[in-house]
This record gives sequence, C-alpha cells and structure tokens, in this order.
Amino acid sequence: MTIRFRIPALAATAATGVLLLTACSATDSQPAATRASNADPGTGHLHGLGVDPADGTLYAAGHLGVFRLGTTGAVRIADRYQDTMGFTVTGPRTFLASGHPSPVDPTATSPHLGLIRSTDAGATWERRAKIPGGDLATHPEAPQEVWATTRDGLLHSTDGGTRFQPVPTAPALTAVERPAPGQLIALATDGKVLASGDGTSWTERGRLPQGAQPAVLTAASPAHLLAADTNDAVYESKDGGRTWTVVHRPDHGNTEH
Repeated sequence: MTIRFRIPALAATAATGVLLLTACSATDSQPAATRASNADPGTGHLHGLGVDPADGTLYAAGHLGVFRLGTTGAVRIADRYQDTMGFTVTGPRTFLASGHPSPVDPTATSPHLGLIRSTDAGATWERRAKIPGGDLATHPEAPQEVWATTRDGLLHSTDGGTRFQPVPTAPALTAVERPAPGQLIALATDGKVLASGDGTSWTERGRLPQGAQPAVLTAASPAHLLAADTNDAVYESKDGGRTWTVVHRPDHGNTEH
C-alpha cells in the first residue's frame, strides 16, 4: 500500500523528515483496523529516519509502522502498525527499534516491544533485550555497539543489543546519536548539546535556544545536526551544536491532523 505524504517531498532530505519527529497524538494512536473509515491513516508522527546502505533506500519509523519512503509516497512494511519509536539502521537491511505493539495485535503480551531487530529491512522482527528504550544509536562500522536512552539513564550494549549495561556517569539524556565510530552526540534533558567518546565523560558543545524542550536529535554528520523540541519546532546546527537556527516553527492554531 502506498501512502501519500502529508508534507510534500518528505523523502527528499532527512531535514524535511525531522519536521514530523514529534510527540504522538491521541488521534494517531489507533490503527486503520480500529477506525470507522477504511482510509489508511498514514504514517502518524515519525520518530526516526535511516538509510539502508544495501541500496540507499530511506526508511522512516512511524507511530503506525515502519515505512519505505520514495518520491511518490510511503509504503508500510509488512502491513504492520506497531508504534516504532527508537529506530536505527545498523547495516545492510538490518534495523534496531523499540516502541509499542499495535493495540489490535493479538500476539502482544506487553505494552512494550523492548528492543527488536530485523535483518530483512523490517519484514520480520526478533526480540532482543527487554528495555524501555526511548532513543537508539549505533554506527554501521560498529553495529555491535548500541546505545539507548531510557527514563532510568543511558544504557550500552556491546553484543548488538542482546544485553545492556547502565552507564552510571552519563547525564540524563533525551536523545543520542552516533555519527561516527567512537563519537556520541546527545541532547540532555535541559537542552544542552553534549559530546562523548565512550559515554562515561561528556563535554558541552552548546545548547538549544532558550525555552526549547528537547525531543529529537538527528546527526547528518558530526557537524550537521537537526533537533526538534516538544512544541514541534525544528532547529539546525552546522557547527556541531554550538549555534542553532530555527528552520521550522509550526502553527499550533491549526487543529487539523
């Protein structure tokens, strides 16, 4: 099934995709099967983006599934409506994710997916660690190294996400990225932009504009960062987080979904 984007040319750049990396709404929480209308509800809010190095395909993790993005629309993978929140591409056709099962999934035994892994570009998923991951980070050159933000702190895995250990010296983080092997960039809960090599010690690089409550971070490169706050505003930095400019500020007076 092909779904037209709600924002034109979403697949053109990761920056455009970040415009939808926002908190979930009650309206989007129901899959198509539970709605009176037969119309497909689309992606819902997007939580993450990734490019498959196998063929360059852009994928998006949405509130209503994982989608393959193209210039004409979004195609839901395997007709699965799981709320895929944390999402990262770790290698060719290989994804890690976390989130919540579809509310109409008869096989669901928990409101949480934990950490799940796919080696066929999202067609089938296998269970990994049972963690309440909020954001995930890894790098294709070191896929065995996985980092996850949780309400209880930063977690680290050295076996591809099968087992995790807490990083007790890490600050409270909202989002984490691994733009290069041996480099972590994160958003702290207070809006600071932090950098680290191994997750144990962190250096402040900058911070989001005053009043911005951090929600999402995407690192196109170590220097080129994109972030979104809880009010859906999107910011861009081209100097590794030292300075930021506003690239999108939504009109919340518009109540249409």
